[in-house]
Amino acid sequence: MKNPIIEIKNMTKSFELGDETVHALQEVSLQIYEGDFLSIIGPSGSGKSTFMNMLGCLDKPDSGEYLLDGKNVANMKDVELATVRNVKIGFIFQNFNLLNKLTALENVELPLVYRGMSVKERREKATDSLDLVGLNERYHHLPTQLSGGQQQRVAIARALAGNPSVLLADEPTGALDSKTSNEVLQLLKELNEKGHIIILITHDLEVARQAKRVVRIHDGQLFENGGDWFEPAGINQDGLKEYQR
Repeated sequence: MKNPIIEIKNMTKSFELGDETVHALQEVSLQIYEGDFLSIIGPSGSGKSTFMNMLGCLDKPDSGEYLLDGKNVANMKDVELATVRNVKIGFIFQNFNLLNKLTALENVELPLVYRGMSVKERREKATDSLDLVGLNERYHHLPTQLSGGQQQRVAIARALAGNPSVLLADEPTGALDSKTSNEVLQLLKELNEKGHIIILITHDLEVARQAKRVVRIHDGQLFENGGDWFEPAGINQDGLKEYQR
């Protein structure tokens, strides 16, 4: 059996909120393999944002292990963690997080600047990434000159430019209409077929079901039983769909 690229072992994380201790993650364990397309679904307050921060090496657990390519993330220094985030993990955000004063090409190039790449090399990688997401005619457009779907494609190209093994997508369709959402999800599927591990964080079951594996997070615990395990439980106070067993 092949070894997991990501292995989470008994991970816990708690926060102090006033006089209350919030157990955001409780003995969470998960294995993610080469070629995986995994969705993690949960309502607001379920612990999925905390878990996403752990997977993205943006925070460290109170206890337990996070092994990435066999190396324990908890033992890494800040400089090592920054390298991991810049090289091994590509981030895709709901609100795109593009810099409005930079063109599409410049936005995609930006993370490569921190790797010390030459101008020529990073320009080639950025154009290749934009070509891959179908934006070869939008190199010099500013974000304000692009549709929401095009901005998300720029964000995906930026995540791809460094050729990371893992793409971590946080509600990547949350700010898009249904047609554009389907196009973005199809693009993620195509990237998965090309070898990228996709980890998709979402509150929407229909989006989650596009993945090969569906993992539910609830009250800081993980359950993996597939998408058919969930049924709609109405709309929460934030206007988001919620699901229950």
